[in-house]
Amino acid sequence: MKMSLIVVLAVYAAVSVAALIAYGADKWKAKRGKWRIPEKVLLLLSFFGGAVGGLSGMLLFRHKTRHWYFWFVNIVGLAWQAGLAVWLAVA
Repeated sequence: MKMSLIVVLAVYAAVSVAALIAYGADKWKAKRGKWRIPEKVLLLLSFFGGAVGGLSGMLLFRHKTRHWYFWFVNIVGLAWQAGLAVWLAVA
């Protein structure tokens, strides 16, 4: 496996874990009426490397699933992230 692919996959994993934690924390805060994580932060985490964690957080915590733009950003993010990984794997 190429070093660049390993680095990209490691970044995806780290950002996905961060996104999953952020979605869970925001849901926890929402239930308790506390200060929330801005939607922009959740969306940026998902789009820039954390789509797997973002989608997992949406489904696991049942959070932000009614907002079409969260689905859109996560799916588009997942598509470009997978595309980059495939391109690095074959290049």
